[in-house]
Amino acid sequence: MPRKRQRSPGEKKALSYAKDRRNCYRANDKASRKAIPLRKAKSHRADRRKAAGALATYETLDEETAALTENALVKDIARTKRWAKCPDQPLADHIADQQVHRAHREGRKQWVRLQFELAKKRGHSGMSWQWQGDPESSWVKSH
Repeated sequence: MPRKRQRSPGEKKALSYAKDRRNCYRANDKASRKAIPLRKAKSHRADRRKAAGALATYETLDEETAALTENALVKDIARTKRWAKCPDQPLADHIADQQVHRAHREGRKQWVRLQFELAKKRGHSGMSWQWQGDPESSWVKSH
């Protein structure tokens, strides 16, 4: 049996960034353990209800319609409640998003500190401005 080729640490890291995934839905990641099976079960139940409803009227249908209904049930053509899990975010994209959010938070913190210092110099006890920019184009960097 041939041995696997050993990868360098850089190759391992690049492969990890490409293949690993992270939950990006802003919900508790532990909740997925229950939510995913529940959603799948609900879609399967809905399919079974639809099939049961079609079979309830099966005996009153004419031959052509009955054959079409049977074929649709057997071949599973008209599934209405199909549910599939969306893939999680790739690790590389997740890390890039984290860096963007971190830079935004840091820019906001610098801006707030500067505004408090300016308010103290003017003799004010508080401030009424709000941070609304990214750190690259912020007022803090230009002054």
